[in-house]
Amino acid sequence: MKSNKIKLKGKLRTYFYLPLIFTIVLVGINIAIYAEGIPDGLLFSAFVFCYFLIMLFLGRHSKALLTSEMVNFATQYGSVQKQLLNEFAIPYALVDFNAKILWVNEQFTKITGKNKHYHKSITSIFPALTKELLQRSEGECEADITLDGRCYRCSLKRIYFEQMMEDSSILSIEDSSEYLTAIYLFDVTELRHYIQEKEDQKMVAGLVYIDNYEEALDSIEDVKRSLLAALIDRKVNNYFTEIDALVRKIEKDKYFVVFKYKYLAQMRENRFSLIEDVKTVKVGNEMAVTLSIGIGANGVSYAQNYEYARASIDLALGRGGDQVVVREGEEISYYGGKTQQVERNTRVKARVKAHALHEMIESREHVVIMGHSISDVDSLGAAIGVYCAARSLGKKAQIVLNEITSSLRPLVECFTEEKGYPEDLFIRNEEALLITNDNTLVVVVDVNRPSYTECPELLKRSKTICVFDHHRQSSEVIVNPVLSYVEPYASSACEMIAEVLQYFPENIRLAPCEADTIYAGILIDTNNFMTKTGVRTFEAAAYLKRAGAEVTRVRKKLRNDMEDYKARAEAIRHAEVYRGAFAISICPADKVESPTIVGAQAANELLNIVGIKASFVLTEYQNKIYVSSRSIDEINVQLIMERMGGGGHLNVAGAQLSGCTVAEAKRRLENTIDEMLKEGDIEE
Repeated sequence: MKSNKIKLKGKLRTYFYLPLIFTIVLVGINIAIYAEGIPDGLLFSAFVFCYFLIMLFLGRHSKALLTSEMVNFATQYGSVQKQLLNEFAIPYALVDFNAKILWVNEQFTKITGKNKHYHKSITSIFPALTKELLQRSEGECEADITLDGRCYRCSLKRIYFEQMMEDSSILSIEDSSEYLTAIYLFDVTELRHYIQEKEDQKMVAGLVYIDNYEEALDSIEDVKRSLLAALIDRKVNNYFTEIDALVRKIEKDKYFVVFKYKYLAQMRENRFSLIEDVKTVKVGNEMAVTLSIGIGANGVSYAQNYEYARASIDLALGRGGDQVVVREGEEISYYGGKTQQVERNTRVKARVKAHALHEMIESREHVVIMGHSISDVDSLGAAIGVYCAARSLGKKAQIVLNEITSSLRPLVECFTEEKGYPEDLFIRNEEALLITNDNTLVVVVDVNRPSYTECPELLKRSKTICVFDHHRQSSEVIVNPVLSYVEPYASSACEMIAEVLQYFPENIRLAPCEADTIYAGILIDTNNFMTKTGVRTFEAAAYLKRAGAEVTRVRKKLRNDMEDYKARAEAIRHAEVYRGAFAISICPADKVESPTIVGAQAANELLNIVGIKASFVLTEYQNKIYVSSRSIDEINVQLIMERMGGGGHLNVAGAQLSGCTVAEAKRRLENTIDEMLKEGDIEE
């Protein structure tokens, strides 16, 4: 029989050499005892010799037995480990670098039907676990997969050969990057179900307002008014009762609703059909009834959901009504808003805002006025109107104007020092920031988005901010203004300011050039009184005419130079008709001082072509792509521009795009139109 070739190492080897070490120690002690006396030394030597013989005998005869027992234990331990892993309650598999299955346990076989002899790619079982995913995922990562209607959370962990072999004296590897991937599957079907159930049961708060309740009632006979109100109530109650909602009428034209979160997706899917359904209520009323709905969800409490609903309804009304605004946390969605806003005949609100502005100006030492960046005529005219109001109260007012474009220059030249105006009437951002403090009134005109203003930092320098604008509000708004007058039905900011000036107690007298500038703002934004004009638009124009505005003089100031005219003609000449109804063109910016203004003019001109329902002109200027969009009445271009990050009105809107070329912006516009046509938000 061959001798045992198994050798021990490590701590076990040290353990077997301990008797030899003790023997050496005892020999040393024995020598010391001989120094004390020979008889004692001989006696201790006999003890040491006997100890050595016994240890030598035990070591030689028990080493093979102990080694054999240890090898048997290790073998059995490895088998037990393998058996335990095979019977592990969690499905487990090993795959190689190429996603090929090497080994699976019984639970994995049970849920997939693939046994240990199945050595194909794991992707053949779970398509989501691709070879690229396994090679890309470092360390531990997770993925969600489904199989036979069950949901699994898949945990992936790399096992490097280097880690497995670092204590081995048998094998070595040359490439330390070689690894296997261990796959664990956790059945989370029930967990997901209960999580979804919890989400579905969350309560959602909603507010429903009738936009034109008084106007609709005034348009019918007295005996039919109660019938109209009852039919509206029935429509609202029936719509929300179908989704098991609680509906309570809190005022004659306001409702409060509460329903489960799971029904919100259903309402989104039918695009909140209530706002269109309620328009069918007719009992002789000339005016269709419209609703605004604000919904708040995903708040940390019921109270916060209600606050979200309040903010949503305010936003819906600020955008002109006839639409739904849904706020889920910080995410805001818009639905509807396809119809033209109804003009209010009453000017009570204008009078109230005029008195509020009067008090604000009186209570501050200094007034700073600013519009949107790359100011247009409407922005300048509104700013001049506020300047006149401040001047009548004896307050110093200045207008922030960073860039004077070719379209503004003829108007700005009317307000020079030679003509009696302060030298520092127009200031730049740097000067405005230096003079603005807590005792300064900042008036923002023709814009309600902070990032679009001439100087956004200015809004942080003052606690007293007033906003006058006619654009629909978006989720980005100026925070906490002391006075906000945002009316989307108004044709222009100049129209709003002209109304406000009429209610100032001081009976403001406008100089002819001031009246001309405000009148020019109305003229430009209404495209010569052809777009968004109402009774109040002509009343404002009549007031300015009485104040000294001259149409011929204004027309001369608004004329274009030859280069602008050529650029506009070029944009019209190269316009393409997309899907038979949308005119899309690119306005050249070379040799043009104000290409964005020219682009807007070209968009207006394109509407004169038969069959064109909406026009879009793209202009590259200052590393941005400016999109000017126009329509007459069939297409809501504001919804299209909102999808692209902009906004505006139903038939006058725009957007600013960064980080793309003109060709990419055009392609993005076409894709947006395609998506909205497919979803039904716009119609060909």
